[in-house]
Amino acid sequence: MDRRKELILQYKEMDKEAGVYQIRNTRNQKILVAATPDLKTINGKRFQLEMGSHMNKELQREWDEFGPDAFAFEVLEVLEEKKEGYFNKKEELKKLEAKWLERLEPYDQRGYNKRPIRRKK
Repeated sequence: MDRRKELILQYKEMDKEAGVYQIRNTRNQKILVAATPDLKTINGKRFQLEMGSHMNKELQREWDEFGPDAFAFEVLEVLEEKKEGYFNKKEELKKLEAKWLERLEPYDQRGYNKRPIRRKK
């Protein structure tokens, strides 16, 4: 097997840690809170910002204004997966993200997240 295929196979076999992270502007303390099924993809978010293609326009604008040194990328919590019984990783990750959004409230002047729309019952 050639080296490239071997590396791809090793990557696929690696455990992927899911969790919640934040991108924090150290100048004004605004944050973006997000969940990901693979915390290694945080570097991809940095790359998007460096390329000017991040989906969050306000975060992108401030990245361009303050520069990369003004931002910190931090893991808030790693999702602990149950080894036994039923475990829906996607649902549990959604709950973990909701917990951190409620705790940090990264909306309006405090952050880059959009406020969730409350649905009438």
